[in-house]
Amino acid sequence: MAQPSTSNPSPLLSVAALLMSVALLITGNGLQLMLLPIRGEIEGFSPLAIGLLGSGYFLGFVLGCAFTPRLIARVGHIRTFAALVAIASAAALGYPLAVDASIWVVLRLITGFCLAGLYLVVESWLNDRATNETRGALISTYVAINFTVITLGQMIVTLFQPTSFVLFSIASILVSVAAVPVALTRSSQPPPITYVRFRPLRMYRLSPTGTVSVFLIGLATGAFWSLAPIFASAKSGSVTTAALFMSTAVLGGALAQWPAGKISDRMDRRKVLIALATLCALVGVVIIAIPAIDGPWLGIAFLFGAGLLPTYAIATAHVFDFAERGDYVEISAGLLLLNGLGSTLGPLIASLAVEGFGQSALFAVNGVIQLVLIVFVLARLARREGLSEAEKQNFDLGTSAAVAVVGDEGAVQMSDLVVMPGDPAPEAQPEDEAA
Repeated sequence: MAQPSTSNPSPLLSVAALLMSVALLITGNGLQLMLLPIRGEIEGFSPLAIGLLGSGYFLGFVLGCAFTPRLIARVGHIRTFAALVAIASAAALGYPLAVDASIWVVLRLITGFCLAGLYLVVESWLNDRATNETRGALISTYVAINFTVITLGQMIVTLFQPTSFVLFSIASILVSVAAVPVALTRSSQPPPITYVRFRPLRMYRLSPTGTVSVFLIGLATGAFWSLAPIFASAKSGSVTTAALFMSTAVLGGALAQWPAGKISDRMDRRKVLIALATLCALVGVVIIAIPAIDGPWLGIAFLFGAGLLPTYAIATAHVFDFAERGDYVEISAGLLLLNGLGSTLGPLIASLAVEGFGQSALFAVNGVIQLVLIVFVLARLARREGLSEAEKQNFDLGTSAAVAVVGDEGAVQMSDLVVMPGDPAPEAQPEDEAA
């Protein structure tokens, strides 16, 4: 008689339900990221109003990071997940029912709040299930899912007219169904979230380059995600081409992540940041100059994404090079908060420029941000030499541990896709020596 197998399930099978929920959530969110700016423009929203939609989302995300840990502590991961899914799903249906810019900003804030909590639940669960032997496979799978399904979500907008109710219904369905795998999982819930302090000045002393870069990168990426869909739609005259433009940019960023990271392991990461920022700025100038986005010009989006999207990982890796292992959680949380604040301000700044100077001002603002980053990093290069290859942390992509940042007055919860460092780094350098 055959004996039942006693072998443990594979690492991916053990978290398959969580990964399925992630895929559904990000697909629904990717659809909304593409759909809402285009529908808002059709409805006559001003560039400022569309920019505020992006700012509202990122502000909600930061607030969600602040308050959902308390909810998780009270009712647990599964109930928190179910509640936030219900709210996010309802918000997706609210847009076509109340076509008003002010209401949409509130709905985006609610969505950002919910998505922060949902990502937090899933990522804390994934981190709890990962071991040193399985972390690499889980990280790689999670990253691949993120890039794949956000592209899929953006392309769904091409299936129906943006003015129809159908696309909003699809977004709501995707978010709703994401609750099913988590609700039915047999896995035990992860332990309580770890709380750490948020000390931005300490991070700056640790690495001025990394800290300032993370904020500037937030400005640029927040503006891009919020306003690039309407730029591409206006420049191409086609929603399908606009979706292809955004998806191609995501693809470029996805494919550039690993080589950019590995190159930064071999040379000064600050030089890699300068190279990526230069590429991003120059490609932005080309995008402004081209008469229309179509056919071969879609490839320009690939280069733009390759210059913009890997920079956050490189900047955070640079900070970790100067950190001790005991500070990793605090630094991950603090950098994510700075990036979130930048992402909140970026759409507002860029939308004001677009109102005054036209759609192409989005990439002009991006160029200014990249120029500031380049000048600042060059100044730091002149002040201090980079670390040797042996002194650096190994570059890797992964999820952060679910961590709540506690200040004197309260908590800010952080969870996102960040660099997971390897061996312990040397002790932090004094401010006048930090890079």
